[in-house]
Amino acid sequence: MTVALGCDHAGFDLKEKIKKHLETNNIAVKDFGTYSSESTDYAIYAAKVGHAVAEGETDLGILCCGTGMGISIAANKVKGVRAACCYSSEIAVLSRTHNDANVLALGSRFIDHDQALTIVDTFISTKFSGEERHIKRINQITDIENGKL
Repeated sequence: MTVALGCDHAGFDLKEKIKKHLETNNIAVKDFGTYSSESTDYAIYAAKVGHAVAEGETDLGILCCGTGMGISIAANKVKGVRAACCYSSEIAVLSRTHNDANVLALGSRFIDHDQALTIVDTFISTKFSGEERHIKRINQITDIENGKL
């Protein structure tokens, strides 16, 4: 498994902690930046991670910003990305099993870093349920992306 990582300045410390955690657990990482806590714009990194996931360069993506919201909104503009901003493991499970989310967004100012690692582990280890009702809804999301709905 390969995971794309990205963040803005507010998410930098959390991204670095996640990177170390994943590498310690033998999960390959592609770090798309930012590489410091100097102020920067989250959309740049959301796009880089989003494209890596959508184009199959990586299996999943993880993004961090202050709230997780802005970076998830930006990532969701990339066709094929289903980014979920998760504040608990329960939401991470549902985003994967029901929505087949392929990018996790985390708000570094609103969750403890240890809790974030638990959410990361949950997100990565949880698979899509494949239930027909969820497939139907994901197909509707794809239809929206393609201007059909």
